[in-house]
Amino acid sequence: MVSRRKARELALQMLFQWDIGRHEPAQVVRTFLGGRQLAEETSEFARSLFEGTVAETPTLDPLIAQHAQHWRLDRMAAVDRNLLRLALYELFRHPETPPAVVINEALELARRFSGEESVEFVNGVLDAARKSLPSPEPAT
Repeated sequence: MVSRRKARELALQMLFQWDIGRHEPAQVVRTFLGGRQLAEETSEFARSLFEGTVAETPTLDPLIAQHAQHWRLDRMAAVDRNLLRLALYELFRHPETPPAVVINEALELARRFSGEESVEFVNGVLDAARKSLPSPEPAT
């Protein structure tokens, strides 16, 4: 069974390793996921989130800068920066996951890997970004 929460956690850890270590994404996946005993679906979702976020970083970073008033990306904690990238990627590229779920999962990850101040910061940035999403089409 796929554990989406575990996959998000793994994706965040890989993003952190990629961001700080400046390794190639394929190397990060190979060294981070190789040898772990994970359900295939969990591993694939983590890899998909990680690789998609890395590919979309040039689009995501300006969006973060737009909504993180008075904060430059290079001054943010690496965990917060990568958590925002991950959550925004999922918000924009995985519409099957409700935005409230994506934001809640991001806040749980912030509590676990960062601090209470980061939870408020991440919530504010993601909420502002969520409001910029196009409204879903009404069902007919």
